[in-house]
Amino acid sequence: MAKAKTVFVCSECGQEYSKWNGRCTACGSWNTIEETEPVPLIGGRSAAPVGELKFSPIGDVSFEDEIRYSTGISELDRVLGGGLVKGSLVLIGGDPGIGKSTLLLQICGFMGGQHSILYVSGEESERQIKLRADRLGVSGNGGLMLASGNNCESIIQAVKKTKPDIVIIDSIQTITSSAISSSAGSIVQVRECTNAFMHLAKSEEIPIFIVSHVNKDGGIAGPKIMEHIVDTVLYFEGEKQISYRILRAVKNRFGSTNEIGVFNMDDDGLHEVANPSETMLSGRISTVSGSAVVCTLEGTRPILSEVQALVTKSSLSAPRRVATGFDYNRLYMILAVLEKRTGFFFGGVDVYVNVVGGLKLDEPAADLAVALALYSGLCDKVIPEKLMVFGEVGLGGEIRAASHVRERVREGARLGFERCIIPKQSFSSLSKNDNYGIQIIGVRTLEQAFRAINAGKEEAK
Repeated sequence: MAKAKTVFVCSECGQEYSKWNGRCTACGSWNTIEETEPVPLIGGRSAAPVGELKFSPIGDVSFEDEIRYSTGISELDRVLGGGLVKGSLVLIGGDPGIGKSTLLLQICGFMGGQHSILYVSGEESERQIKLRADRLGVSGNGGLMLASGNNCESIIQAVKKTKPDIVIIDSIQTITSSAISSSAGSIVQVRECTNAFMHLAKSEEIPIFIVSHVNKDGGIAGPKIMEHIVDTVLYFEGEKQISYRILRAVKNRFGSTNEIGVFNMDDDGLHEVANPSETMLSGRISTVSGSAVVCTLEGTRPILSEVQALVTKSSLSAPRRVATGFDYNRLYMILAVLEKRTGFFFGGVDVYVNVVGGLKLDEPAADLAVALALYSGLCDKVIPEKLMVFGEVGLGGEIRAASHVRERVREGARLGFERCIIPKQSFSSLSKNDNYGIQIIGVRTLEQAFRAINAGKEEAK
């Protein structure tokens, strides 16, 4: 009997090869290519008769029925783009213990009174889920059904039989298909089971939440495969030692990407943070050098956060550079610009940059705040408490324009800030007839920004 044909699959990205290689050419990982059998389609879809493709003119597609569910958590609704879309497949990823299952159980508590929910766990028994629900005060109001199992075909059969309004799968790494011989959590099992749930969500018009853990590199397990299949990718960020949790939309076919929701983890679950800017700035000491306030844009929401810089004499031949919440390479670039364009020398000092509250600033508009915090820490000059800044720093020492200037300025004025340093080019985005309630200072270079800090109410020239 002829030996069954085998394929070789990368466990990191899912790339297939006809023969074994030491290094995956798609993702660059070494020793991740494993031998496996060809994957049959789950549920025998390959043997199904091919029917005629049906189509409708776009004008005939009606939105008379409500196509979104409100989850009862306004921060989650914001991240989802206004609510949970019917027939959507939503992936929630994050570190173990970060709050993924807690958030989903709280959704069950809010939505159980109006909708039927099927919660399937491959990691816990029904009794363990009930214990966790009691601790969180979740009853489900009669609409929550619990199941413990890890067979993909059995779950699909149960969903088609009971027809719940919402399905939760916790987690995808524990779900296996009997049609595939590989172990649970392998790239083949994760890909095919996710694909099967995608077909289920679309055919039955049932929104499905899928929980996914992260791999050793900090990415969602099976990142490339799962991101292409699902409609929405939500990622929980935060440290276990910090109570704040940030839910970020990495991909969203039904709303804005890079939208975030802010939560506070407590003994009785996750609580929404309605005013993240005020929360991030609480506890700030205004008499210490090396602290600057920046207004960044997360999706459609402006958020004020504190950037701290500690500059101290180094006892090492190679001074340390540490960045928490800010890109490490961009920190090096800003240090080089400060030395070359402004004459401040950082060669003999250790530099530590920290973004308070667990936020990660990946927007170029945060450059100016980091530069001013470094200047303040090096010269030991305190930046005024009621001053906020934003702007991108170029290699020539120039301050480049930022987007959504009006929203940022209004957020600063709402929280009581009196002065705002912005790029000079961004003045064109502001209406001359509006009273923003805050003094706006436009600067073109880093040197002008340094002078503006100590200029009182005099605008930088």
